[in-house]
Amino acid sequence: MIQIIQNLGKSTRTSFTKLGRATYFLFQTISGTFGILLRPRLLLNQLYSVGVLSFLIITISGLFVGMVLGLQGYYTLSDFGAEETLGVMVAASLVRELGPVVSALLFAGRAGSALTAEIGLMKATEQLSGMEMMAVDPIKRIITPRFLAGLISMPLLAGLFSAVGIVGGQIIGSGLLGVDQGVYWSQMQASIDFHDDIINGVIKSIVFGFVASWIALFEGYDAIPTSEGVSRATTRTVVNSAFSILGLDFILTALMFGDN
Repeated sequence: MIQIIQNLGKSTRTSFTKLGRATYFLFQTISGTFGILLRPRLLLNQLYSVGVLSFLIITISGLFVGMVLGLQGYYTLSDFGAEETLGVMVAASLVRELGPVVSALLFAGRAGSALTAEIGLMKATEQLSGMEMMAVDPIKRIITPRFLAGLISMPLLAGLFSAVGIVGGQIIGSGLLGVDQGVYWSQMQASIDFHDDIINGVIKSIVFGFVASWIALFEGYDAIPTSEGVSRATTRTVVNSAFSILGLDFILTALMFGDN
């Protein structure tokens, strides 16, 4: 029993210590934001690596998620004679929930793991230490551009996911199941609110991008400088990002839509 309590205390202390390091790491990263604005090329390169290279998986996933929503939603709504509201159901599901959440999970799996592996490898090969010896701050030079790229890319990718998903639902609904195309779009436009639906979805995607980028970069920077340490850090990035995204989604949804 005593050993169990000791292990629990040790793990709790370790967790809080790591959280403190991560918070200090975040403050250092944010403090280098202004310097990156003077070197936009660093940010543009990372926007391509983090955002553009995630375009394909986001687009394909959004299309198939929208098609599945259109198919399942039609059969559910047809039981109540409400097939005309298929566009509303697909758009609301994507813009409010599935767009930001699934995009963030895909972002963490693709871009987040790549960032962790890249930073961890730079640490293992002592590139970060070499930069410090040359009086170059590796956080401001390496970490901050990648953090800003993830923060900027995530809302754009989530918007792309939702837009492609809505088109996918329309393809299934109108092309396969016979829902009137004009009704699909008009009902959706009349029911989706810009503030309550679209803006709240954008806020979610920004928060998810912030957290996913923070976790990915910190895990890479804090990784044990060995091949095994980097691989474990990459695994922790995906797992911790998924838990954080899903937990934050519940909190944000309760805050945004709890009074509706």
